[in-house]
Amino acid sequence: MTDSISRVLNIKKEELPLVILSAAFFFCLLCGYYFLRPVRDAMGVSRGMGELRLLFVATSLTSLILVLAFGGIVARLNRRQFIPISYIFVILCLFVFAGLLIADAASGGGLIGTDIETPTSRIVGYTFFVWLSTINLFVNSIFWAFMVDIFSVDQGKRAFAFIGVGGTTGALCGSWATETISKLTESAYLPAGLMLTGAAFFGAAIIIMMILDKVVLASEHPALTIKSIESPIAVDNHAEHREKIGGSFWEGLKSVITSPYLLGVGAYIMLMAISNTMIYFTQANIILENTDTFSQRVSGFAQFDMVAQVATLITQIFITTRVIKRIGVTWTLAILPLVTMAGFAALSVWTLYGVMAIFQAVHRATRYAISRPARETLFSVVSKSEKYKAKPVVDVFLYRGGDVVGTGVSGLFAAMGATLATVAAATVPIAGAWAVLCVGVGLGQKRRIQSHEAQ
Repeated sequence: MTDSISRVLNIKKEELPLVILSAAFFFCLLCGYYFLRPVRDAMGVSRGMGELRLLFVATSLTSLILVLAFGGIVARLNRRQFIPISYIFVILCLFVFAGLLIADAASGGGLIGTDIETPTSRIVGYTFFVWLSTINLFVNSIFWAFMVDIFSVDQGKRAFAFIGVGGTTGALCGSWATETISKLTESAYLPAGLMLTGAAFFGAAIIIMMILDKVVLASEHPALTIKSIESPIAVDNHAEHREKIGGSFWEGLKSVITSPYLLGVGAYIMLMAISNTMIYFTQANIILENTDTFSQRVSGFAQFDMVAQVATLITQIFITTRVIKRIGVTWTLAILPLVTMAGFAALSVWTLYGVMAIFQAVHRATRYAISRPARETLFSVVSKSEKYKAKPVVDVFLYRGGDVVGTGVSGLFAAMGATLATVAAATVPIAGAWAVLCVGVGLGQKRRIQSHEAQ
């Protein structure tokens, strides 16, 4: 049975335990996050689109502080220490947010955006939006840094698609459960309950991560030993496990600034974030205009998430692995910009709700199912320090910087009274430049691989 599963998944038999544990790890992370995401989004839009744009700016500034602080932690600990500590920090914050909302509800207060909104609910709501908008990218960045640390480039091309399926399944379960719960209750305790549920899944993720790390350390298979840019030859897993990352807290930011390769990856991330933000604001407007209560907004965002996750899951199962294997990382990266171009071009002609819904689902499916696995392999050819320090700068700070740019563009178009068709048409050439950048980044990865093989 193991042999059959390995053949179906295109994964070697000795890699199967690692891949399954990694998928379970990702399942718990995204399931926990998707109990939280609709709550965040509902809090963000409750007082209008103007304040939502300000929250995006605050998130970008917060993300820079967080990644620099994390760089200092990474320099002093090894991955078996700093990864669980990071997720425990998330859990503790969720308990604090939930506790404040429970206390406010018990004293007769109401949720942000309702008739009985209190100063506490507003402060907690806005703080939670900024916090989760930063933490979600941070948590995912740490996860994928761990993945590219224990899998080689070749293994990542074959395994990351299945690991992504685990995450998408978790996201789908979290979205479905949140939508169901939100439809059943209008209680002021709803967001606190969803936060505590999310915290439980993050706790499960920590346990699986510790088991996974033990499996890596105990492995006797050469294919599963850790490799790095400094030493492409297999190294002692136990020595690697004990070794601290070292360096300074700002080393990650410095690496991004001084490395043309990482700058290219960062530019790719920023352009992706700009397109995502334009789509997000359109979606948020639709939900805000068509809902009246906080629970309805939570349910609306959860429905959008669920549709997108179903499309992502189908893509991951039937398309992802074959695409990366046949056309390579370079052209796989270019698929998302091309989908973005086609989607905005369609919106510029048919500005319909149904077209927007389809575009949003296809865009997110492409981003998570096709672009994400290929994008993560780009970090397989950088140093360990860059994986855990520079990668969060790219994934969190530059991503949120792209959000700010997208927010500014959206606000400018809104001030000009531009129609959706005009906005869509203006976005097409940006997506074209993004596609060209993908080719350059993919070729940069190939050169690094060839350089390592020649050593």
